[in-house]
Amino acid sequence: MSHPQFNETPEAARARRLRNWLLGGVLMAFVVLVFAITIVRMGGHVFD
Repeated sequence: MSHPQFNETPEAARARRLRNWLLGGVLMAFVVLVFAITIVRMGGHVFD
């Protein structure tokens, strides 16, 4: 089963890359937020 060739314009590729970087940034910010909330809820004694 062969897949048809997908030709995207350079503008579409650039937009996709930008969207991927933004999505990665949002996911990273979410991970940091959950980590920070966890540390705060544990009272900050995690690193003692």
